[in-house]
Order: sequence, then structure tokens, then C-alpha cells
Amino acid sequence: QVQLVESGGGLVQAGGSLRLSCVASGSIGNINDMAWYRQAPGQQRESVATITWDSNSNYVDSVKGRFTISRDNAKNTVYLQMNSLKPEDSAVYYCNADIRRPGLPWTDNYWGQGTQVTVSS
Repeated sequence: QVQLVESGGGLVQAGGSLRLSCVASGSIGNINDMAWYRQAPGQQRESVATITWDSNSNYVDSVKGRFTISRDNAKNTVYLQMNSLKPEDSAVYYCNADIRRPGLPWTDNYWGQGTQVTVSS
């Protein structure tokens, strides 16, 4: 079994910062792409940032210059540093990862349970 567990969400004022973390645990061979998604009430889930195993990253336009995704492969962890937060960043943030389990030639896609981020104006 593989689990992704997020942490670091909370309530912050506009202009503030939060750092989300997501740790993958369980039967892990290697982790390919990792990503952060978010979903606001009544909205579709959207990709916020993605990072490859060798740390190439991409961002949705609305967070470019404010959010930074990073990873620590030794710790099976991905981070999302969120600065200059805006009320429209409020959402449940989900971690996502493509993980190959030991002995298997393919990867499976996993989701965390989500962590709430609320930005007050």
C-alpha cells in the first residue's frame, strides 16, 4: 500500500504565506512526477504545480511568481511554498504522485486526502 499525507494547511490573512508538505509512505520503488492540485467549492479540481523527479517544475499562470514547488527525494516528500496568498487561493489542496512499487514495471497514480487552505481578506 502507498499513502500520501498532506500537512501545513490553515487560515492565513491575504498577503501571508503557508508551506504545504506531502509525504509518501508505504511500498515505494521510485516516485516520478509529483504535483499539487486544488479544488474550491463548486469548482473543478485544477493542477497548481507539478515537479518531475529531477525537479523540473511547471505552474498554473495564477500562481506563477508566488508559489514554489520543491521535493526531497530522499524523504519522499513534496512541498508547496505559497507566498502573497490571495482569497482566491482558498481551496482544498491535494497532493498527487506517480509511484512505481517495487518489482512492478508500471506506475500508479495516488492522491492524498487534502488539506484546507483558507485566505481571509
